[in-house]
Amino acid sequence: MTPTHSTTSAGITRPRSAGSDIALVAVFAAMLAAFAMMPPVPVGPLGVPITLQTFAIALCGMVLGPWRGFSATLLYVVLGLIGLPIFSGMRGGIGVLAGPSAGYILSFALYALLAGLIARWAVRRFSGMKLGVVLFVGGFGGSLLLNHPLGILGMSINGDLPLGVAAVADLAYWPGDIVKNILAASVAVLIHRAFPDVLRRRGISVESVAAEQVQGAK
Repeated sequence: MTPTHSTTSAGITRPRSAGSDIALVAVFAAMLAAFAMMPPVPVGPLGVPITLQTFAIALCGMVLGPWRGFSATLLYVVLGLIGLPIFSGMRGGIGVLAGPSAGYILSFALYALLAGLIARWAVRRFSGMKLGVVLFVGGFGGSLLLNHPLGILGMSINGDLPLGVAAVADLAYWPGDIVKNILAASVAVLIHRAFPDVLRRRGISVESVAAEQVQGAK
């Protein structure tokens, strides 16, 4: 196997095996399951709960980038669908796709993918507060484009609600999503500051990334 590379704080490249990527995917999938275990708060006419899953999913994309974030979230969803009780409320199995939360669950991996794409672009150009703002916009924007529309569709189909009623019910989740994306962006900035090579282009030095950040700030 030909090794890939990641950067070091000294600005040189070092080998990065696929094993490290697999480990990160597994760790973040486990983190998603852990956050799903926290007590949900049912709201709306169908009782679709407010959970910390969307915080963890946004964090997956913002920290791991598009493909590892997508893979971690997809692994979590697949394990839940095959029967592990790792969805909110300790649920699991294919039967959850018949419930009102189905659209939200199916959106998770795509949400992490989009947040990750924006994060990968942002960490090469920004740092500090600017990076946090861009990560928040990417995370919340991804939620509005994917998580909420698919969730509305799922509530409408499985809950037998008109789309307009489902859309109004979905508004209850917006304030929480704003807060969770602010928190996810803040945590992601701290992680990128502590581990600056976690989401850099393979084989690109920290110095060249810093040069891009300076150029982007002009």
